[in-house]
Amino acid sequence: MRQTINGAEFRRLMINAAASIEINKQALNELNVFPVPDGDTGTNMSMTINAAAADLRKLEDPSLEKASAATASAMLRGARGNSGVILSLLLRGISKKLKGVEECDGVLWALALQEGVDAAYKAVMKPAEGTILTVARLAAAKARQASQENNYFEFVHEAAIAEAKVALANTTNQNPVLKKAGVVDAGGKGWLVALEAMLLALRGEDVVVPEGLDTGDVKEAADFSDFDTEDITFTYCTEFIISRENDLDPEKLREFLSSLGDSLVLVDDEEIIKVHVHTNDPGKALHEAMDYGSFVTVKIENMRLQHTEKVMSEQELAPKIAEPEKPIGVVTVCVGDGIADVFRNLGVDGIISGGQTMNPSTQDILEVVNQVPAETVYVLPNNKNIIMAAQQVDALTPKNVVVIPSKTIPQGITAMLSFNPEGETEENVAAMTEAMGTVDTMQITYAARNSDFDGFMIHEGDYLALYGSALFGTSKDIKVLLKSLAEKVRDEGKEYITIYYGADVKEKHAQKAADIFAEICPDADVNLLSGGQPVYYYMISAE
Repeated sequence: MRQTINGAEFRRLMINAAASIEINKQALNELNVFPVPDGDTGTNMSMTINAAAADLRKLEDPSLEKASAATASAMLRGARGNSGVILSLLLRGISKKLKGVEECDGVLWALALQEGVDAAYKAVMKPAEGTILTVARLAAAKARQASQENNYFEFVHEAAIAEAKVALANTTNQNPVLKKAGVVDAGGKGWLVALEAMLLALRGEDVVVPEGLDTGDVKEAADFSDFDTEDITFTYCTEFIISRENDLDPEKLREFLSSLGDSLVLVDDEEIIKVHVHTNDPGKALHEAMDYGSFVTVKIENMRLQHTEKVMSEQELAPKIAEPEKPIGVVTVCVGDGIADVFRNLGVDGIISGGQTMNPSTQDILEVVNQVPAETVYVLPNNKNIIMAAQQVDALTPKNVVVIPSKTIPQGITAMLSFNPEGETEENVAAMTEAMGTVDTMQITYAARNSDFDGFMIHEGDYLALYGSALFGTSKDIKVLLKSLAEKVRDEGKEYITIYYGADVKEKHAQKAADIFAEICPDADVNLLSGGQPVYYYMISAE
């Protein structure tokens, strides 16, 4: 039984985990229970961890610190979807705990697993039970308990796996949607797959991806830092770095600054404390911070961060970052030529190709953000599974990145209608966020598999209508769904209706859909546009 692991062995563990998730990605995708063709949890987790595997293969005999840091760095850049971002945060926490050590035993591994859990929970605003977070948390707790009994790495890791299996099985009972479908959480299953593959590596068994199996396109690395910036709601954007000169607890500084303003980010390590806070009294923030050490840098007013700590491999080049020519720019995630044209006409600077089943990575979003010649760049994800990936971008660029958490294309378009290119950030964020709440989104797609959801018996190939994020109805006849949605819109008293028809819909059929809405909603203004989007036959906005 293995007592410790070093850098080369950690590298092997991660490569094995990446290969196993890649092999099992379709099985993980199939655990998605919501009856639309968005089975992408396995794909997102695979592309995220394979970004790390690609970088690790370039390293020869790395130290444990270098191997773990490379893993965390690559996974943050390559993170896709919520499941991929959470997976990257688990490894980021593990990397933090392994910093400065040459070998990892059972006690340290248990602490590292817990550090990963803490990092993931800290990033998720409203953690829900019955998810990958639950599985990771309970596995880490069991690992800590086991490490007190036996300090061998393998013993502790086995205990974590055993508990992860129990926790995963219980996710079905913890999450109502999972219970309804009778399946376990896909992300939690992915974490278990990774842990089990690591154990195989410990025992000398390599997981090999079959030849010809598509592993996805893994991007090269780009610059990043640990600094995080949120949207501005107070007058002064105050940023500073302090050199650590005493043992005062930075948490006390965090508590003080939390009472002074918002958008607080405080990152500390052995040498420095980095702070970003929005406040009406920067003098109080600086005065309090002086107790912890000497200022290295101080920036006040609406100034973008000019210094970003970079972690780059020898083969990597600095990213191309457009010099600011204006204060504010906007990028958006969408797919379909027609929808992209709508966003461009509304003033969007950059288009990131992606959406349902095609979640762009943090790196994909970063590259477009860096191309925008603006100090501050707003990002419209237009999909709930892309929001977390977008929120990681600010830490990777000297530009100030503000994520407007749009969950649908209509929300993003409505937000852009309220965007003022000459307005202050606080005003724009408030106006765009408020505007998103005025629009209802309807979508018609198809069922990828047979299922039973919210009392609806769904058969593969059925048309599905979604109203917001809820299933509205199913039918073999798409006209039945269009009429039902139109009646719902009429009853809600909506006045403006825009219908975007997809790539698989002919214009003459789309016109019939528009005619249905015009007939049932005679008092509403009905517009028909070619969106060109895949997956969804119709995407409908009602205000």
